[in-house]
Order: sequence, then C-alpha cells, then structure tokens
Amino acid sequence: MGYVGPALLEQLRASMPEAVLIGVDTGYFAHCLTGVRIFPEDRLDVQYFVDLRKLPEGLFKDVDAVVHLAAISNDPMGDRFKEVTRDINFQASIELAKEAKAAGVSHFVFASSCSVYGFAEGEARNEQAPLNPLTAYARSKISMEEELRKLADENFVVTCLRFATACGASDRLRLDLVLNDFVAGAIASQQITVLSDGTPWRPLIHVKDMALAMDWALKRDSANGGAFLALNSGSNGWNYQVRDLAEAVAELISGVDVSINKDAPADKRSYQVDFGLYERLAPEHQPQMTLKTAIEDLAERLEFMKFNDVDFRNSQLIRLKVIAGHCEQGRLNSQLEWQ
Repeated sequence: MGYVGPALLEQLRASMPEAVLIGVDTGYFAHCLTGVRIFPEDRLDVQYFVDLRKLPEGLFKDVDAVVHLAAISNDPMGDRFKEVTRDINFQASIELAKEAKAAGVSHFVFASSCSVYGFAEGEARNEQAPLNPLTAYARSKISMEEELRKLADENFVVTCLRFATACGASDRLRLDLVLNDFVAGAIASQQITVLSDGTPWRPLIHVKDMALAMDWALKRDSANGGAFLALNSGSNGWNYQVRDLAEAVAELISGVDVSINKDAPADKRSYQVDFGLYERLAPEHQPQMTLKTAIEDLAERLEFMKFNDVDFRNSQLIRLKVIAGHCEQGRLNSQLEWQ
C-alpha cells in the first residue's frame, strides 16, 4: 500500500490472473491515494494490516512466493529513524524471510537498491563493484542481502533486485523522488529547483518497469542466475545527471524555468550503474518506459489531480511528512508503532 505496490498488483493480476494475491501492509500510507479510478487493493484476494515486526502465525501457509517491498523507504526517513530503519528493514525483514522459508515458500524477491553503491566515480558499477553505503537505508539493504545469501538454496530461490531510483505515476504517488519532484515543480509553479549543483548521476526506473522485474524474479529458475542473485535492475539508457533530468522536463512542459544551485555542497550520492546482467538474464522483461513517457505519465496524473501546490515539499505527497504527521497527532509512537 505504498508507491510501488499498486503498479506491482496491476502487473501480477495481468500476468497471473488466476493467482491468489495476498497483501500485507501496516497502512502508514493507505490513505495517500492520488488520482485513482479504482481502489488499488481491489486487485488483491486478501489484504492484511500487519506490522512487519509482529507477523501473525501461519501467514505463509500455502504461499508459493513472496515479494518483500516493506521498508522505511528513503534516506530522509532513515536519517530521522535510524534505529527503526534497522529494526524494520533488516531485523524484522530477515525474520520474515526465515519464516517464509520454513513454511515452504519457494521464491523470495527482495526490493534492494542501487543506493548501496553510494558515491562511485568513474565507470558504471556492476554487481561485483565495491559497495559504499552512505545512509542507514542503504546499509539496511546490504545487511539484508548478506543474510538472504545464507538462506538461499535450490528450494528457496532468492532474488535481490537492486533498483535504480524509482519514478513515474502511481496510485499512491510520491514526490520525494528526483524526477517526480521536477515534474511537480514544473506543473505547480513553472519552476524546477535543483537543490544540488546538477552534476550527480542517478540511474532511474519507472514503477511499471520495477513491476516487470519483480514479475520475472517471482518465476526465475535457479539455473538462471543461481539460487541467490543480487541484480542491478534498470536500463543502461536510464543513467542521467540530475541537470539532464531537469532540462528534459523543461523541454516537454512549456514555460518552465530551471534553477540550479551551483554553489550547493557536493552531493555524495552519485553513481552510474551497469544493468547488463539484468539485460542478459531477463531479456523479455526489460524496461519499456522512456524518460519522455515517464515525464508525460507524471504530468498527466498531476493534471488529473488538479495539482497546483507550490509548497508540495511540505505536503502529504512527501513520505517523511506523512510519517511525521502520524507522530505529531499521536497515531504513531517513536518506534513507528500504531497507538
């Protein structure tokens, strides 16, 4: 019930119409619906509202495969809730994986991140490149990968998809992502404000293409990549510098000015990524969206929402603002547990 989930449900319901789809979510962002025509979870057979740290017994009975998306989901939230990020993103998550394996689940798909490469100058990073996590979020992803490697075997096929930075329209849209931020600024105020000097590299992937990758991983045979696979998931054509993204948005949305803070301190989160292995292993599930279609997709969704909030960085379309609001109103405690 987050940003990526609705796209995944749509993909899985289309590719496996007879499958029983079970959703599990604590519901932090359940209310953050954006321009929807149907309730996304209508595509599920069952939806459980459960804290990942308190899983009920029998959750994985008769379950064939698990896609694990649940996490404290970005660097600002990870910085504010470091302890909770480790508890949820790693400790509770690895317990979930162990329970899934014990119950007979055959395939486990983990949403990892290219942020594990951190600051990486020079050539694009492949899966054998050194890891350089700069944040609690990135460190939690590496810890999960390391422990999942120990669990994987022929009967428990694990795929860790190191996704590029997500973008694109969703039934629960987030604007705390670089391309989404730029399109929102262009629509609301005809102004794109680049908070860095524009030079950092960011690989991107559309949420629809993330869903394609997860669909592939759910059915992956261990002969295709091994019982454990950590895989960069995206496209070599989607490695962009931040300023290039801003300029692409300005080209497609008329009357937009781009402001780049050339005096900003260097953003150390900069990396290019090599997605060649994903292209070789999953040739039928390669990204379908282009930067142009992603921008148009976002603009169409925002216009459908009649979006005009020039102060959107302080709105409920920013995940940290939603969590902070829950805490301030007493709905969540300091450990992000419902009260």
